[in-house]
Amino acid sequence: METKPEINKTPKLREDLTVLMKVRLNFFVLVTTFFGYLLARKGMPMEWGTLFHTLIGTAAAAFGSAAFNQLMEIDLDRLMKRTADRPLPARRMNPITAFGLGWILSAIGIIHLAVMVGPGAAYLTAATVAIYVFVYTPLKRISSINTLIGAIPGAIPPMIGWVGGGGGMFDPESWFLFGILFFWQLPHFVAINWLCRQEYEDAGYKMWSNGDITGKRSGLLCVFFSMVLAVFSVLPAIWGFANVLWLIGGPTFALAILALAVRFIRDGERTSCRQLFFATLIYLPAALALLLIAWKR
Repeated sequence: METKPEINKTPKLREDLTVLMKVRLNFFVLVTTFFGYLLARKGMPMEWGTLFHTLIGTAAAAFGSAAFNQLMEIDLDRLMKRTADRPLPARRMNPITAFGLGWILSAIGIIHLAVMVGPGAAYLTAATVAIYVFVYTPLKRISSINTLIGAIPGAIPPMIGWVGGGGGMFDPESWFLFGILFFWQLPHFVAINWLCRQEYEDAGYKMWSNGDITGKRSGLLCVFFSMVLAVFSVLPAIWGFANVLWLIGGPTFALAILALAVRFIRDGERTSCRQLFFATLIYLPAALALLLIAWKR
């Protein structure tokens, strides 16, 4: 009697864990954490061991919070095409397993930072996990203000890197890094919301773009947030920790997003919104690279 060969489930399990922990999305978390560390150490020798521990702890906490986020949204993820095949809504993973991974990874990340980097980095990471999991995630079902709240944990990672690199949690440079990430996320996520608004509406998420068929409300929000980002970008030159290169380039990058938002308001086309969205993607690495060059520590 012939026996069927066993199917190797390891690749699928690896893929499911990657999705559960949002590894691709959290790559940006690590990039901004690394960036904050680089700015804090500019002009000083790199402490590679501390950098390694900062990234490891931040990554573990980010992966754990992503698992909690998906665990809390299983029912809504089943209703959206782009999330229905995630391991939890597709029933390929036991929720208890995801819960355990979330707790273990989050705890390891925070404790690792406290022991190997310092209490400041651990406090910031704990705040990130708490806001993301216990405030932002449930708020998505209740109020469209969730986008503002969700931008907070997304803006803290460069502060973690700054503190890991020897800076202070309450340094103006640290809060500037927070602000740049915070204000950048708003037009970025508004564009995503509008492009996926039907799915969000059908699933029951409360988003600014819900019901905005023409795109004018979403476009106006992007214009406003881009304008705030442009004005906020002037602060480093005034405070003396970035040179004239950033004074010119930083606001210019933000105004480019604003110009695309204005075009989106005028025509309300998905093509214009996609271009706006991709412009926000380009903004982040371009702005961070320029800021690194122009930074004065």
